[in-house]
Amino acid sequence: MNAVMQNSRLQKTISPVDGRVYVERPLADHEQINETLRVARHAFTHWRSTSLADRTAILKRFCDEFEKRGASIAEEITWQMGRPARYAPNEVRGTLERARHMIAIAPEALADIDVGPKENFKRFLRREPLGVVFTVAAWNYPYLIAVNSVVPALMAGNVVVLKHSAQTPLAAERFAQALDAAGLPKGVFQVLHASHEDTDKIIRDPRVDFVAFTGSVAGGHAVQRAAATRFIGVGLELGGCDPVYVRHDANLDHAVENIVDGAYFNSGQSCCGLQRIYVHHAVYQKFVEGFVDLTRKYALGDPTDAATTLGPLVRTAAADGVRAQIAASIAAGAKGVLSEAAFGKSAAGTPYLAPQVLLEVDHRMPVMREEIFGPVAGIMKVNSDDEAVDLMNDSDFGLTAAVWTEDTDAALALGQRVNTGTWFQNRCDYLDPALAWVGVKDSGRGCTLSVVGYEHLTRPKSFHLRVRTT
Repeated sequence: MNAVMQNSRLQKTISPVDGRVYVERPLADHEQINETLRVARHAFTHWRSTSLADRTAILKRFCDEFEKRGASIAEEITWQMGRPARYAPNEVRGTLERARHMIAIAPEALADIDVGPKENFKRFLRREPLGVVFTVAAWNYPYLIAVNSVVPALMAGNVVVLKHSAQTPLAAERFAQALDAAGLPKGVFQVLHASHEDTDKIIRDPRVDFVAFTGSVAGGHAVQRAAATRFIGVGLELGGCDPVYVRHDANLDHAVENIVDGAYFNSGQSCCGLQRIYVHHAVYQKFVEGFVDLTRKYALGDPTDAATTLGPLVRTAAADGVRAQIAASIAAGAKGVLSEAAFGKSAAGTPYLAPQVLLEVDHRMPVMREEIFGPVAGIMKVNSDDEAVDLMNDSDFGLTAAVWTEDTDAALALGQRVNTGTWFQNRCDYLDPALAWVGVKDSGRGCTLSVVGYEHLTRPKSFHLRVRTT
């Protein structure tokens, strides 16, 4: 059964936990969409003139209101998309970390830029809001994804319309509730539950000034086609098939622990989760033994159970698709190390899927070429740093990449050569809000988070003032 059913204008969200309908929402009709955009344009006129201090006070209160609702938000994450309950509260904490950081740096990021003295002139650059920001957010990290654009857009003086995934509609509503409780003026933030067809129409609407989209590569192409009819900005956070290199001098215990987590956390449903693992031949055997042993310790089961460390995929069709990618890799010569039968709840025809480790892999196989949005990793032996770099770059994607090494100079040198948005040493699968979140190639375009992220949600305006005419 599909995780989301749309019967006429009714959207039904099916929980992967037990297959029941968890949320039902009517899809917005043409009149509701038109009214939402009309109200947004009107609200922008007043919100853009609101002082940064007042915006800051409201968004700080939003964080407090969001935190108060943390327990129920975490529970809803588990039921909507299947993340184990023991991990769901981490998303609440991460959302607050990002929101509070972006609020704190706003005065610096949005400050006028003085270009230097010139006799008889005053010259500076000012960052002005774009207008209506349309955020289209994905389900796999429903709050962490949305907050990347929602909070800085509001802080910059934009208004926001949020269309969340049909799998996680409550995430949009919880944002709205917390912002309303914080005293955000009406119309500055609104939620739409909309079909794909209507989402396309919204992007083409002249009242929308920027689109922040997170989703598949195919979805990104669709958004870009719609936006191309007008001269508006688009931020696209798309797919990944992220690599890691375990160098000969790596701390193997630390590498195994963190790379296993980076590959299988959230059941592998992360655009920046690790999928391609390259290991120097000197440590290959020991690394593989440790990796497989730790992976076997995952407990696949009902995500509402505190003992569960691996929950279901978002839907049965997604799990079956990953099974097909595993089968295709094995048919091409890969060796599957783990038995699905060893993880009792894993079964075809359900969203519950056991983790898998594939050895003897190469770049002809789906596991090393395609985004596999599930608990699968391929491990490949390499003979040198140069070989590792060549293989890491041999991909259509470029979101994150990582190296495990005790030599920071070597890590920096390797990072200069790898074509990626973020380069890690001895960590992975983490967004530091002080750093730009950006992808290359099919992983997308644009930037969120950090001071640089504000540049994409504003436009520069130059002021060139002759202050003396004598």
